[in-house]
Amino acid sequence: MNLAKEPSPPKTFTEFSRRYPKIASAWSLLGEAGTEGPLDEKTARLVKLGVSLASRSEGATHSATRKALASGASAEEIFQVVALAASTIGLPAAVAAFTWIQDELK
Repeated sequence: MNLAKEPSPPKTFTEFSRRYPKIASAWSLLGEAGTEGPLDEKTARLVKLGVSLASRSEGATHSATRKALASGASAEEIFQVVALAASTIGLPAAVAAFTWIQDELK
């Protein structure tokens, strides 16, 4: 995956990383390890978005949305991930995720 165009992390993440550099380093290595494989960057980012939705993590969903957009995913592709996830994660969780994604698209 080409991470060169990855958006800047939120200020809170940067502050946390400065305070706990070993955790930040380990987190970075874990993320890099997942990029090895046949998926192109955009597809991988959409998969990560789906995982974020399933984990019901607002922060991860915001991050995954920003990164999917940076990788070239369209709003329609991102919203399709929500639609695909709805039958598995449930309607209330899908609607919540929809609002988190909308936050990033504004």
